[in-house]
Amino acid sequence: MESAERDLYSVGEVAELLGLHVRTVRNYVRDGRLKAVRIGKQYRISRADFEALTSLPSADTAPGTQGAPAAARRGHVEVSSIVQIDAIGPDAASRLSTFVTAGAQAERDTPDPLRVQTVYDKERARMKIVILGDAATTATVLHLIDDILEPGNGIITTGAATGTATAGGEAADRV
Repeated sequence: MESAERDLYSVGEVAELLGLHVRTVRNYVRDGRLKAVRIGKQYRISRADFEALTSLPSADTAPGTQGAPAAARRGHVEVSSIVQIDAIGPDAASRLSTFVTAGAQAERDTPDPLRVQTVYDKERARMKIVILGDAATTATVLHLIDDILEPGNGIITTGAATGTATAGGEAADRV
């Protein structure tokens, strides 16, 4: 940013400031996470909206942040995880979905909400759980899922043979 007088940023400039891909910033705008004004065929983001997203003053106005890595300026971490569970029946998937959703709605010390979505594919007897949140809370939910799927715990029982649960490309045998 050449001038501290700037009040509008392009999507590319915001992406550079945050260390994100341009498509990610556009998705933030489309999802409503980042307010923007459409001028012609391009989005423009105001300084106030940029600061609201980062919860910090912009890099060109904050003292001592010029040239600092984007992660140091933001101080925010979000984790996205997809857990895939194969060979799970619809009743077990429904119970697991209830457990995970209830666990995600538990009161926390973090200001950012944990977002969980579950999808069950009856034809493939496969369940996917998508988790978005801060690192510690996401880890807690992943541990909850692991504990629920632990063989012999009696929480989730299926008539199917042993299936696999995968998270981040790693597989472990599950009931």
